[in-house]
Amino acid sequence: MNTIPLTFNEHEINRTVIGGYQNNSESTLNISVVLLNSSGSHFKVNVFDNLLKCNFRSIVSVEHDPKNFAIDDVAKKYPAIKFIVPLEKANDGELINLAMSEVDADYVLVLRDNLYIPSGIILPNLAERLIKDNYYCVVPRLIDSGKNSIPVQFIPSVEKKHFTVEGIASVTDGIKTIYPFDFVALYNRKKFINLGGFDYTIQNPYWQNLDLGLRSWLWGEQTRLTTMLHFAYIDEIPLIEKEINLDYLRYHLKNELPKYKNDSAYVSRLSFFGFKNHSSCGLLEARRQFNDARKWVERNKFKFKMDLTQFIENWSSL
Repeated sequence: MNTIPLTFNEHEINRTVIGGYQNNSESTLNISVVLLNSSGSHFKVNVFDNLLKCNFRSIVSVEHDPKNFAIDDVAKKYPAIKFIVPLEKANDGELINLAMSEVDADYVLVLRDNLYIPSGIILPNLAERLIKDNYYCVVPRLIDSGKNSIPVQFIPSVEKKHFTVEGIASVTDGIKTIYPFDFVALYNRKKFINLGGFDYTIQNPYWQNLDLGLRSWLWGEQTRLTTMLHFAYIDEIPLIEKEINLDYLRYHLKNELPKYKNDSAYVSRLSFFGFKNHSSCGLLEARRQFNDARKWVERNKFKFKMDLTQFIENWSSL
């Protein structure tokens, strides 16, 4: 596994970029859209039409697999949309980081092509209300294809002295959540960049998403839910896999192990022994992972505003 990245765009992905002609006016929203495409869905053309009607600053369509869709033909039909085709394997967090570097709006709405996206999803008055509090992340309500609410509020909990995350389906406008479900959310681009974006070395989407979400709180940012924005999946919702592997260890080292004292965070050398005993990996690999995370925390120590224990204890008042 590569060393922990220090910036959101540290890893350059080979890609092809097509289109993206912009002709913005005073009425253009200060919001760009990033559409993550994982299939050659026939709904895609309708999605493009509906997004273009919203007067977003820009629209970026990111393909997981260029073979799924006739990019050249669609790009000619939609010259205002920027199409990004990665030429190497990349995970969701990497692709979002890449798309963030291709837009200049202050806010970025990340969507997926397996969501039903109607026309007029964000009108000017709604846009103003969504960004007025300047939160790092605003999370919409989500429902499945059977119109059942999906848990989108994730709160800290403790089970047998271990940190866990509890999911809640009911939504109240403005309540806190640790992270957005399935990466779908409205992000403050500047804060996203300052947080370092998604860690591309974490491959598992659950640990990658939780890593950035929890880090944002530990670094003093907030993620809130909104009832003013909602989307429905048109097919099966993604399965959440929480396998305890190297991805989990990297998340754990960066978020659960650091302690906060005297306005900065640190990882004690002595904590290595406890980590090694529970890491289920060899001594050399455990030492490498631990030292890498310890260096990362040292580089970012003044960005921390609390540690995990303080986060759990103060959740109700944050």
